[in-house]
Amino acid sequence: MEESSRPKTTDHRTLLIVDDDEFNRAILDNLFAPYYTIREAANGRLGLEAILADPDAISAVLLDVVMPEMDGLQVLQRLKEEDLLQKLPVFLITAEARDEVMREAYRLGVMDVISKPVVPYVVLRRVQSVVELFEARRRLSNTVEIQQSELMRRARQIAELNMGMLEALSTAIEFRDGESGEHVRRIHHITKMLLSDTRLGRGISDAEIELIATASIMHDVGKIAIPDAILNKPGKLTPEEYEIMKTHTIRGAEMLERIPQLRDNEAYPYAYDIARHHHERWDGRGYPDGLKGEEISVWAQVVSLADVYDALSCKRVYKKAFDRETVLEMIRTGQCGVFNPDLLEAFFAVEPRLHRLYETNKEE
Repeated sequence: MEESSRPKTTDHRTLLIVDDDEFNRAILDNLFAPYYTIREAANGRLGLEAILADPDAISAVLLDVVMPEMDGLQVLQRLKEEDLLQKLPVFLITAEARDEVMREAYRLGVMDVISKPVVPYVVLRRVQSVVELFEARRRLSNTVEIQQSELMRRARQIAELNMGMLEALSTAIEFRDGESGEHVRRIHHITKMLLSDTRLGRGISDAEIELIATASIMHDVGKIAIPDAILNKPGKLTPEEYEIMKTHTIRGAEMLERIPQLRDNEAYPYAYDIARHHHERWDGRGYPDGLKGEEISVWAQVVSLADVYDALSCKRVYKKAFDRETVLEMIRTGQCGVFNPDLLEAFFAVEPRLHRLYETNKEE
């Protein structure tokens, strides 16, 4: 009989006995049958096939060494290669308990080597103790996995909630500014594309780019502090009004700094920097800090250009939308401020794809 099963006991655990000697199998079967469902294999190859078919269904393996087709050490080697010995205890039960055999078996990862003829109460106790240990470890591992999965689910919920709050606040500001909320979504997409699809994002991880794109939607959060008479004025601002409008950069950064929950968010450093510096210019003639060149972070530069591109391309309370050719010419010639030449090169390389955002909006 190469492989057999007896009716299941009250214990669902299964013990696999791999031995070419039917008499030896019968002895071990009789010893362990009250505690386990017994399966048998008459050589190493059959035993290995039984294990690999469903390793989780087996609680332990009793393995002989000297067998035809595949010996016990060869079976151990395959189980080691399959990385199964960490979760499946294997016991060598053999008359070949020579030092070199034991040394090789332990090197491969066998749990214990038991010499024949076996002493029943000794082998029973040794095997049961290890099986109980492995089962306890498995239960603990399953519990930890469930807890980790639950923690990850809650973390995703919190992240989604935080993102929803940021989007809601940004959209509320856009409505107050006479916009529909599409502006911040386009800024998000433009920022992400410029960093993901051009050399501007070289050295910035995908995860970091996602955080920057998320942070970009908060660039104008400071406008919540600007009076409606200035924010929604249909005509040109006076010099005094323009100075007040410029303070939205500082007020935005201060506002973000004062939200404790946001400060714990990974996007916070980018949001703060972008809110304060998205009106800085490459030649140092921007505001509020007069930063110049590479003093301005690449993400603040990207959002700055994205904001200009979107403002020129769309109707605002104080102006009509410019056609695409005019928009590109104004950006190229620096009529809306001087930008990093590398940024401009990257922008013009992907602008045909960016323009589709506006074509889609027109169709809608």
